Amino acid sequence: MANKRPTEEDRVEAIRRLLAGLLRGDEVYDLSRAIEDLHPKNNTFPGEVFTRLAADALDLAEVTAEQPIPYEGLREKFLPECDFRGRENRKIQYAVLTAAAARGGLEPDLLDEAIWWHADDFWRYALGAAVAIIRSCADRMGVAVPEVARQLADRKGITL
Repeated sequence: MANKRPTEEDRVEAIRRLLAGLLRGDEVYDLSRAIEDLHPKNNTFPGEVFTRLAADALDLAEVTAEQPIPYEGLREKFLPECDFRGRENRKIQYAVLTAAAARGGLEPDLLDEAIWWHADDFWRYALGAAVAIIRSCADRMGVAVPEVARQLADRKGITL
């Protein structure tokens, strides 16, 4: 996929792989390995897809300014398999906040931000953010993560 632009089929496949992995109970690193072949070099894809999916999860859980999900402790509680150090903390924070921005109707300039990272890894942080947000939404809704994955797949018309 290195030299081609992502297609609608690639977008659907990225969502399907992420949600199917959550259905199985996969951890972020397993999900990343299952998805990495979809990522074209020097591109934010499938990061923007995961940002939008996380925004959809916030919508599904009816998260609002009056009834928010706290950012504090989000990574520690819902991404316990990940250890972020140094600049990685800023990257995962940016990825989480872009999902909230997208939920609110603000389209972040992902490429402009990611270019300053000097790394081709935005999509990995967006994946982690989506997983953390989906897990937190499941917790908020009082259902298991696989149930939220199924509901998101249904909303997108994707068969898992």
